[in-house]
Amino acid sequence: MKTVIVCTSVSHGNTRRVADTMARVLGAKVVSPEQADPAELAGADLVGFGSGVFYGRLHPRLTGFVAALPGGRGRAFVFATSGFPQVAPVPFTRPLVRRLAAKGFEVEGSFSCRAFDTWMPLRLVGGTNKGRPDARDLAAAREFAERLQNGRGRRADPSRR
Repeated sequence: MKTVIVCTSVSHGNTRRVADTMARVLGAKVVSPEQADPAELAGADLVGFGSGVFYGRLHPRLTGFVAALPGGRGRAFVFATSGFPQVAPVPFTRPLVRRLAAKGFEVEGSFSCRAFDTWMPLRLVGGTNKGRPDARDLAAAREFAERLQNGRGRRADPSRR
């Protein structure tokens, strides 16, 4: 199964660690939006899209890339890392999931976990979620990727611990 993961990880490398964990399970290539080739994505069996959360939203480099994609076919998934947990009625990943579905992707699921965050004013106290994503978060990311590999993706959010 050919898999590509498009990942924006700009602050502490949190999202890239999650992407790399999933990539090892899926045998995927991890690229930034600037490195991603839309033709390669069109030929992939599964495409992942992930970023950290900034002001309650996924990074604009990722969302802008998806907005510019031509209509797609195939399976996709979305993932995010954040200093704060998702609010159930409005998950961070929902807008991107909807955009991908509108472009013709079959979105298999989404994953999110907590991550080290030094957004102001948290920087003043040394940040929050030091050491995250941790081994349990990465194990949850691996399990999510295994479900995707077996065609059984579903929402996973280990941040609720």
